[in-house]
Parts: sequence; C-alpha cells; structure tokens
Amino acid sequence: MSLRESDPVILDVGQFYDVLEAHLEESFGKRHPLWVRGEITKVYEKGHLYLDLAGSLRSDGKRPTLNAHCWTSVWGRLKASLAAEGVRLSEGAVVSVHGFVDLYAPSGRIGFTVTGLDLNGLVGDLARRRAELIQRLGAEGLLEAQRARVLSPVPLRVGLVASPGTEGYNDFTGQLLTSRYGFDVRLVRSLVQGDEAPAQIVRALQQLGDENCDVICVVRGGGSRADLACFDDERVARAIATLSTPVWTGIGHTGDESVADLVAHTRAITPTKLGEELVTRVREAELRGVLQPAGALLTGASAVLEEAETTLAERRRTLVYAVRDRLRGESRHLNGVRERLVVESRRVLDGARRDLETRRQLLGAYDPARRFAQGWAVVVGESGRAVTSTTEVAVGEPLRVRVGDGAFGVVVSERDDA
Repeated sequence: MSLRESDPVILDVGQFYDVLEAHLEESFGKRHPLWVRGEITKVYEKGHLYLDLAGSLRSDGKRPTLNAHCWTSVWGRLKASLAAEGVRLSEGAVVSVHGFVDLYAPSGRIGFTVTGLDLNGLVGDLARRRAELIQRLGAEGLLEAQRARVLSPVPLRVGLVASPGTEGYNDFTGQLLTSRYGFDVRLVRSLVQGDEAPAQIVRALQQLGDENCDVICVVRGGGSRADLACFDDERVARAIATLSTPVWTGIGHTGDESVADLVAHTRAITPTKLGEELVTRVREAELRGVLQPAGALLTGASAVLEEAETTLAERRRTLVYAVRDRLRGESRHLNGVRERLVVESRRVLDGARRDLETRRQLLGAYDPARRFAQGWAVVVGESGRAVTSTTEVAVGEPLRVRVGDGAFGVVVSERDDA
C-alpha cells in the first residue's frame, strides 16, 4: 500500500490522540457523564482510589476490563459515605460507578474517572452476599456446629484473638484481672479491622486451636460497619465454625449480628460483657463445685457437732449423777463398814484382852521367881546346863545353885540315885 495525492491528511500520534480525546470528550467527557457497572477485580488506595472493573463475558470468552480511579477530592467524601453504611469496596463486589472517560496519551490508556457511586446498590449487594453466605453456612451445618462444642466447667485457659492496647482488649482483660480468679490468657495478636484482618484472625484461631484452650475469645471494640466488615468474612466464619474448641465473640456493635457472631458458641454485644460472662461461668462453677459443697459440709458438720455436744452434755449429766449416786452409795457402804469395823475391833480387842489376861495368869503360875519364892532352886553344872537328873553329876563335881535372891556354888559330896 502506498500514499497517493488524493489520500487524507496524515495525523501525527499526538494529533490522533487530540482527535480521539475530542471525540471522547464530546460523547463521554465531563459534560456527558455516564454510569458503568462491573465487578471489582482489583482495588487499592494510595490517597486516590484505583480499581479495575470487569464486565460480562463476551462472545470470545473474555471479560473486558475498565481501569477506573477516583481522585482524593472526591474519594474522601465517597469513602465517608461508604463507612457510614458499613460498606467496603472489595474484590468480588459488583458496583455501579458514575463518571467520565479520560485518555492518558503518554501510555495510550483509556481510563474512567469516578465521581460517584451507587451506594444503595452496594449496600444491597453486600446484604445479598451476606445472606448467601449465611445460607451456605446453614446448609453445611456450620451455624450450629460451635454450639455443639462442650465448654469446660471451669474455663480458665483462655485463648484470646485481639489487638493489644485497644479499648476492646483492655475492657475484656480488665474483667478477668479484677475477678480474683486465675485465668491463663494466651494472646495471639491480630488486626481486627482492614483488608488484612480476616487472614490474621484465621491464623490466630488456628494457632490457638492447637494450644488446648478451654475457650477462645475474639474481641473487638466498637466501630463503624466498615471497620467491623472483617467479621462478616467467610474465611473467619468458617475458621470459627470448624474449630473443636468453643469460640466466644465479643464484638462491640449495636446493629445486626456479624456472621462471626452467628457461628460462634457464645456471643456478647461488647468485650466487657464477654469478660463478665466468662467470669460468671467460673463463679457459677466455683459455687457448684466448691462453695455449695463446702456449705453443705459445714452445715452437716455443724449438725453433727451440735448433736455430739448434746449427747456429750447428756452423758456428762448422766455421769455426774451416776458418780454422785455411786459416791453416796459407797459412802453409805463405808459408813456401814466403819461401824461394823469398830464393833468388830472392839470385840476382837476385848477377846484379845481377856486372852492376854488368861495367858498372863498362866505365865504367872509358871514364873521362876514365884517358884524361887516357894524355895525352889536351879542347879547348873559346869557346862551351864541345868541339872535335871542325879545321873548328870558326879561326886566332887562343883555345881552352881541359883535361888530367888542370888546364887552360890556347891560341891557334890554324895549322890543318892533313886
């Protein structure tokens, strides 16, 4: 192909873009804005907002893509409106944007400057996707799975998914610290808002699921709907529902329950209330397992002691009366014995006295002195033995004769045997 004199004027690239820009401005420029609808396939924010919107499949099986952007001057206002409704622009959301076409000649790219969003459509799409998620979880039995988990009677080993230093974290842990119970809190740090929060929350839950906790608590203080959007994330909901450890949620919000709340074992409207509920469970366990049995034991022991004291008092009275009666009886017996002993002693002494007198008289009759007075004498040989027979002496033998008033010696001059 070659140029001829009759061919149109040849345009420079710059001139071409000028012409193209003029046509685009005439049909789709600032003075002719339009609505475009598509699915967000990529979104990020660097002061300005950048997002890629994909359309429906074409006949060639490919999806057309539109590079859109929203400048800070507009994005600040739109972002505030989205936050007020609890909406975050995320991949997979279908959004209708209002704006105009622009052309960036240096890179040869056609873009779309966003000046507005269909907020009602976004809210409706968010609600639809949330409802579909809840329906899927229900169909899989995951809405009730956590409620079937058996909670420890004394849940003192607490796994905690939270962001330390935040109000929600301080409110929850404050309840445990002032409870006087020995809670063992195992914290795994995690973001609790933003695009990176769901993945961190899932990792934290999985880590605590392997640490033999009695209960895992997920807490976050109050915030806008957008701030709490991570708790409607399907990944978080499934991680909670499939854990074998009971998971409690204390997410500070006053609107609808989050999907995380719906699948949790137990939920509270604030971290403070969740801490109070945990302390209450332990207090009830203490009441059932310690205080009530101790009270019953004390009551029983008091009753036994009271009965024992009554029995002891009765036995003491009985013993006192028995001893007193016994002593009285023994006293009477002793008095009787004493009287009989006195009488018997007198009788024995009288008898002994009479016997002694008789013996004295008898002894008196045989008293040597009396015999001596009657002229009797005692002859004693040289051996010192009394002579009782003539055969015991010999003529010429000296003898000694004792009489009543003394003794004298004699010599046998003659012996006359009978």
